[in-house]
Amino acid sequence: LALTLVDSLDTLAVVGNASEFKSAVELTCSTLSFDADVNVSVFETNIRVLGGLISAHLIATGHTYTGNPEMVLFHRRTHDRVPSQVPDHTKSCLLTLAEDLGRRLLPAFDTPTQLPYGTVNLRTGVPVGETPVTCVAGAGTFLLEFGALSRLTGDARFESAARAANEALWSRRSKYQLLGAHINVVTGAWTHEDAGIGSFVDSWYEYLLKAYILFGDERDLLMFTEAYTAALRYLKRGPWYVEVNMLSKQTSWSLFGSLQGFWPALQTLFGDREQVC
Repeated sequence: LALTLVDSLDTLAVVGNASEFKSAVELTCSTLSFDADVNVSVFETNIRVLGGLISAHLIATGHTYTGNPEMVLFHRRTHDRVPSQVPDHTKSCLLTLAEDLGRRLLPAFDTPTQLPYGTVNLRTGVPVGETPVTCVAGAGTFLLEFGALSRLTGDARFESAARAANEALWSRRSKYQLLGAHINVVTGAWTHEDAGIGSFVDSWYEYLLKAYILFGDERDLLMFTEAYTAALRYLKRGPWYVEVNMLSKQTSWSLFGSLQGFWPALQTLFGDREQVC
């Protein structure tokens, strides 16, 4: 999937290396194809490959779909560093590739619960014998890329799938507004009931807030605010966060993990500086 190449496209633009951005985009468009008999992680392919293609397309074209003045200003400043160096046909190629990849990921969401499988074959769909168990992050980290792709292409299926998956997760929260770690995408049953902010769930929190900032859907903010409030109430222990059973709120894991490191930045983005340790 040319992971490193695609994942670094927007970085080249952000740091202002216009010539390398142009070369990397041209290399992507001339060599990358998703018509491959290969199994890929739906989560990783979305955040790295689909996200890389969409962000590079937005930067190369100067296109923006958000009314947030700060986001518009960021796009303009970044686009000004790389504007005319990328030919128009190459700019359109990035979105064409993104749409093709998005369509190849959609079969993962064809489940009774609308929660996605964790693996998909880019040519044939969900592999035979694929486990129905996935984590919250793996099921609920699609709003940014799928939402952007729907707005850019006019194909509502992507955002609809991402939002349906998020609603499916949220509808299965405990009475304490907590989600577990792993869930069965066929039955909807929790297979790992530990609730935390790190491993297996981290980016779900992140995407809810960022999706609200980007698209302005109040539903995303409501879910984030309730989940965030529950995390402060039941998971915070001094400056640290533990994991608790989602049904009993009893501590199940008391060690701090590296994947919790994003949390203070998320709190800052939310404007809750008093809680940042």
